[in-house]
Amino acid sequence: MAYDEFAFYYDRLMEDMPYDEWLGFLRQCWDKYGQPRSIADLGCGTGSIAIPLAEQGFEVFGIDLSEDMLAVARDKSDEAARRSAFPGSGGVTWLQQDLRDWELLRPVDAAVSLCDCINYLLEEEDVAQAFAQAYAGLKDGGIFVFDVHTPYQLEAYAAAQPFFLNEEDIAYIWTSELNAGRGEIEHALTIFAKETPAVQGSSDDTAADRFRRIEEYHVQRAYPIDWLKKRLLATGFREAECYADFLWKPVTETTRRAFFVALK
Repeated sequence: MAYDEFAFYYDRLMEDMPYDEWLGFLRQCWDKYGQPRSIADLGCGTGSIAIPLAEQGFEVFGIDLSEDMLAVARDKSDEAARRSAFPGSGGVTWLQQDLRDWELLRPVDAAVSLCDCINYLLEEEDVAQAFAQAYAGLKDGGIFVFDVHTPYQLEAYAAAQPFFLNEEDIAYIWTSELNAGRGEIEHALTIFAKETPAVQGSSDDTAADRFRRIEEYHVQRAYPIDWLKKRLLATGFREAECYADFLWKPVTETTRRAFFVALK
């Protein structure tokens, strides 16, 4: 998915996302299964997971298909390094690669893919390829951690839509259409983002009253939990466990976000 100019508003729109909870879940994984030294963040977006991991001392590779998202991530990483009392902290190796076909010079201790990146893979073959690549990119004993929206979550989106945001500098209208047969949902967002004179290249005071219109379409597919687990084991992972909603509890029919922990 190419985010284009949407990438530069992504963090503003996603500021309420539970990044601290994702990082907390990873810390619990490391406590349970052992501390990694090197981590590949697959579908890293603007680096909101990768950068804090690097600041904690991990060697991090941020991998994403979108050049624009990576451009934002690099800027954030540079800013984090400038703020740090320890020069070089917050640095990440950023790579424009597909999570179905990524490659590093050497295997890593851990691969993570959070914020429902796997749901953007719309065919079973794509998921299988992503799992196989994660397996290949890990050291023996490595850990693969990812989360997905469940079918229940997609149904909840469809039932609750449309969604609206109306703030001084940004607004959106967000509608969703569910294809229950495929377990697939299409999100259509019309975003109005306030421009600044710097963006417009103008010193005119009226620039502050202008808004940029952005159209975004995102499609996600939710796969049965049992199928995902079987696919992980078929890939070669020796163990694959699933947990519900940031908790180390079993998944139920009303789980919205499922977390998988797979060991090579």
